[in-house]
Amino acid sequence: MDESNNIAKTYDPKQVEEKLYKEWVDRGYFHTLVNNNKKPFTIVIPPPNITGQLHMGHALNNTMQDILIRWKRMQGYSALWVPGTDHASIATEAKIVEALKKEGLTKQDIGREKYLERAWDWRAHYGGRIVEQLKKLGSSCDWERERFTMDEGLSEAVIEVFVRLYRKGLIYRGERIINWCPKCCTSISDAEVEYEEKEGNFWHIKYPVKDSDEYIVVATTRPETMLGDTAVAVHPDDERYRHLVGKTVILPLVNKEIPIIADEYVEKEFGTGAVKITPAHDPNDFEVGLRHNLAQIRVMDDNAVMNEYAGKYQGMDRYEARKQMVEDLKDLGLLIKIQPHTHNVGSCYRCHTVIEPIISKQWFVKMKPLAEPALDVVKNGTVKFIPERFSKIYYNWMENIQDWCISRQLWWGHRIPAYYCRECGETMVDREMPDKCPKCGSTRIEQDNDTLDTWFSSALWPFSTLGWPKETEDLKYFYPTDVLVTAYDIIFFWVARMIFSGMEHMGKEPFKYVLIHGIVRDTQGRKMSKSLGNGIDPLIVIEQYGADALRFALTIGNSPGNDQRFSTEKIEASRNFANKIWNASRFVLMNFDENIDFSKVDPGKFTMADKWILSRINTLTKEVTENLEKFESGIGLQKLYEFIWEEFCDWYIELVKPRLYDRENESRLEAQYVLNYVLGNSMKLLHPFMPFITEEIYKHLINDDESIMISSWPEYKEDYNFPEDEKKMELIMEAIKNIRNKRAEMNVPPSKKAKIIFAAPGEKERTILADGKSFFERLASASEIKVQADKAGIPENAVAAIISAAEIYIPLEELIDIEKEMERLEKEKSNLEKELDRVNSKLNNQGFVAKAPEKVIEEEKAKRVKYQEMYDKIIERIAALNKQA
Repeated sequence: MDESNNIAKTYDPKQVEEKLYKEWVDRGYFHTLVNNNKKPFTIVIPPPNITGQLHMGHALNNTMQDILIRWKRMQGYSALWVPGTDHASIATEAKIVEALKKEGLTKQDIGREKYLERAWDWRAHYGGRIVEQLKKLGSSCDWERERFTMDEGLSEAVIEVFVRLYRKGLIYRGERIINWCPKCCTSISDAEVEYEEKEGNFWHIKYPVKDSDEYIVVATTRPETMLGDTAVAVHPDDERYRHLVGKTVILPLVNKEIPIIADEYVEKEFGTGAVKITPAHDPNDFEVGLRHNLAQIRVMDDNAVMNEYAGKYQGMDRYEARKQMVEDLKDLGLLIKIQPHTHNVGSCYRCHTVIEPIISKQWFVKMKPLAEPALDVVKNGTVKFIPERFSKIYYNWMENIQDWCISRQLWWGHRIPAYYCRECGETMVDREMPDKCPKCGSTRIEQDNDTLDTWFSSALWPFSTLGWPKETEDLKYFYPTDVLVTAYDIIFFWVARMIFSGMEHMGKEPFKYVLIHGIVRDTQGRKMSKSLGNGIDPLIVIEQYGADALRFALTIGNSPGNDQRFSTEKIEASRNFANKIWNASRFVLMNFDENIDFSKVDPGKFTMADKWILSRINTLTKEVTENLEKFESGIGLQKLYEFIWEEFCDWYIELVKPRLYDRENESRLEAQYVLNYVLGNSMKLLHPFMPFITEEIYKHLINDDESIMISSWPEYKEDYNFPEDEKKMELIMEAIKNIRNKRAEMNVPPSKKAKIIFAAPGEKERTILADGKSFFERLASASEIKVQADKAGIPENAVAAIISAAEIYIPLEELIDIEKEMERLEKEKSNLEKELDRVNSKLNNQGFVAKAPEKVIEEEKAKRVKYQEMYDKIIERIAALNKQA
């Protein structure tokens, strides 16, 4: 495409991004079909919650996915990126409950049906917000395939999986200790509990032995649960307590007898060697209780308020009850001591309320049989974690996995397909509500009130989004998917569950690679959060700088699995890069003739500079492709940045200008061709990272492509491999850099021309340097070039620079007027001596140091360091000039 005549003077992302994105969508570039003549490449998006707002984590995650999908699309794959959103049970329910509360209503007031109507309305109103935000980022998802975890097809998949697992005996209902969130009023799985070290106490309490003066001391971090104690346990081999096993103690505050039992679960060396057993409020105690047939007494309700089993403490909040009980134990002389204790406390990952382990009848997935094949596919390399170290987190989780509690006491979500006969209590699990009870024939059937854990449906995402349980063409072609891009904090939440679900229901792994990224932190390395007020809104960044700048800043220097620090400096560097590319592109296009015809290009007229840049873009193509294949997008982008900024813009464009400006130059057309070729391929390589600016530039260049998005990814061409010309140009560039540095050190302006003498012992190097005459004249301010084998005839006071294959000399008198320069330096030296005297007298004045604010003193010290450095350089420069004079 060639629209070279109307390229804007400056690049304005606001004018470009929305327009281009609409073009891409309207032309169907994101839509992917089954094509047996192409290889598939599939990514499923980690579905953001419908309650979500785009944050930096989303921006990073989706930029990483879009880089891969755009690259593979250009490589000729049927590249499918499946988008969608998650219904987010707990988070969405909290939003609806909050809205009802403002109206003075509760869920129960309006009933389940009306409540669900409100939830669907909320989803219709807000659920698409994050999708629109992802589009602003440039995400090239196939929006025609957008899915929602509660849409009809995915809901069918969820029910199908539940029924199948239940019939295989892998889903069961039972009373177990679960993690209960008193604020969300629902159970949550082990993976949803966040542990944090907190300061607490051990309360050491006497339990009197019945009909004896003896007592047993137990220590607990949760004294409020002692009201549900049904035994005290000791180790069977503990000599201290062997005589007491089989007797009873009097449970303080309740005054009832509970047995002293022996169980190997107790650690003899820990604490007093005796532990209270509360089967309804502790998972380990629950297991002990089963072994000893102990009663299970739950002393709190769903809101963590003490219930009827709590006696006089009924109606108190758990912490209020704790406080009162501790006082009562003191009064009874049963509290021996309070010992400070730091321990891990579990909180709900959604609302951060401390969870309460309680006994409850819930639905569970039996995990051991499902975990084994899911472990094998990672161990044998079928599924690879990038970086590999994250597989250890996966192994640790899967090898120690507990049964998964999947029922939630919520209304928004997939309702559990279990039905109960109200006459005989029979449980039925089926795809639809049965007409009658198979056991007693009653039609009085009701469905389980609970819904499934949100992760139950998202675990099926890689195959349910492609049509499963139906055997669709999409499923056959696009599954298994290729890469799953995710943060390290949900390896066990989601990644593990997708892998075992894929193995169980598809018989194949859900993806080949799990690409892990870290967290985006602030400049101080802190996690971005509302409480710290250090969050950076990606939408504001896009509004101010454009999506390309944000994507660049999130990718450059980033490596898989590592956290990164984000700053406005990074964003400004991104914008500067975009401006640099734009200005270079404008220069190139302004120097194209109106009816340029590249079919007349003669490769025999390519200059050393042409061959150098063609060879460099050729090597770069191979390297960036290899980087992307290894998921090293940060390294690939760094190489592109350096090539475009330094080699193409700062060097090649400068080298080629004389040929462009001379309309009679015999290789002018070749120069234009190389500029178009190198800039075009640079834009293609950069496109996955910065899609908007690359498209806008590419459509002004000379090519036959409708869009850069569907153009071919560049490939390495042996025809453009010129290693000898690369070496020649590297020598010339090295010489130019050294000459420029010497001139800069001496404050010589570029307008001041000077003779350059090269002493190069090698004949080959002398030829190269002589051939570079025009480059030295243009880029090193050379008035003339002399190349010789030795130092014969070189003035003693010539300024020297040494490079790898030669020595460079510039006669000093050609650079500066020594007398005037000495005069200037002496004046500067005198000024600095005065400044140093002034600052030293201040800092040596005890009165000043005693009275002045700390900030002022530090400023004066900084000045002294700066002036001293400047003074030392002046002295050094004067000495050098005296030597050369």
